[in-house]
Amino acid sequence: MTVSAPRLLVPLYVHPAVDPAAWQAVAAAGPALVRAVVLNVADGPGPAPDPAFTAAAAALRAAGVTLLGYVDTRYGRRPHGEVVAEVLTHRQWYDVSGVYFDQAAGHPAALPHYRRLATAARAAGCGTVVLGHGTHPEPDFAEPGLADLLVTFEGSWAEYEALALPWWTGHHSADRFCHLVYSVPDRLARAAAALIATRRAGAGCAVPGGGANPWSALPHGIVPADATPTLIR
Repeated sequence: MTVSAPRLLVPLYVHPAVDPAAWQAVAAAGPALVRAVVLNVADGPGPAPDPAFTAAAAALRAAGVTLLGYVDTRYGRRPHGEVVAEVLTHRQWYDVSGVYFDQAAGHPAALPHYRRLATAARAAGCGTVVLGHGTHPEPDFAEPGLADLLVTFEGSWAEYEALALPWWTGHHSADRFCHLVYSVPDRLARAAAALIATRRAGAGCAVPGGGANPWSALPHGIVPADATPTLIR
């Protein structure tokens, strides 16, 4: 059986003025490799438009890469109106075409809340809705019309190696799932991509970084914009 390599969902949590080469590299990779980029200005859209993020977002759109505005839902504890207001702000300031609802609750009682959020996001013009559970939620979160993509793993490489998939994931297309893995050594980059694919996640991201913000590093598979090509003789 042939397993397709997952496209990248990139949480690029570094300021474009701090690491412009990283943003340029993701744009250069284009939509053939990058399914979407999560735009996270300040754990959300921030208090005012940031010109550096505006320019970076424009470059990614020009390259055909889907942009997702980051919104923290605090496991369902943030009020509906507060969350939707940030979705609208992302749309207005950075012209994102989707939303990444992070810290999404995964228990059955939270389903109505996330159904309303998804409906509001789509009404606001978000063509892509992603729920960042970070672990496998209850099966009903994979219902049609709720989220286009479920992030069902976010953690270290050591944790990912030990992951056991629940039975219900086999009843859905791989395109519905995403696995985000950090602390992946360079020597294991290909092994990580292969494991993501064999675990039927159609989107994923493996990064070498760790610590408080592992997502400030470029994913494995994307060549830095300032890298010098190696001459093979």
